[in-house]
Amino acid sequence: MKGYMYILLCSDGSYYVGSTKNLALRLEQHQRGEGSNHTKRRLPVELVYVEEFPRIDLAFFREKQVQKWRREKKEALIQGNSNLLPELSKAYSNTVASTGSATAIGSATATGSARAKRSVP
Repeated sequence: MKGYMYILLCSDGSYYVGSTKNLALRLEQHQRGEGSNHTKRRLPVELVYVEEFPRIDLAFFREKQVQKWRREKKEALIQGNSNLLPELSKAYSNTVASTGSATAIGSATATGSARAKRSVP
């Protein structure tokens, strides 16, 4: 069963990263305030990025990976600047203790396909 990792832009400018089997239903839930506590308090939300995977567990793994990323790295992903991801990972690893790490992904198409919904200014 397909899975999706998605990023929402909330009304306060924050990002929410999630995963689901049914993207359309999940977006409706977020807009109705039923999606998560984070988005409930920051409506409306806008879908700005989505990756599709052949299985939901892969989408969930990707969600957990991207949730750890700093804002700048998420924005590079959203804007399609995958060439910036390794450099943003290096900068992150220089500022964080060795207990946390963020790894760069060479291509979102290795396990799924990515498509940006909107560019972020």
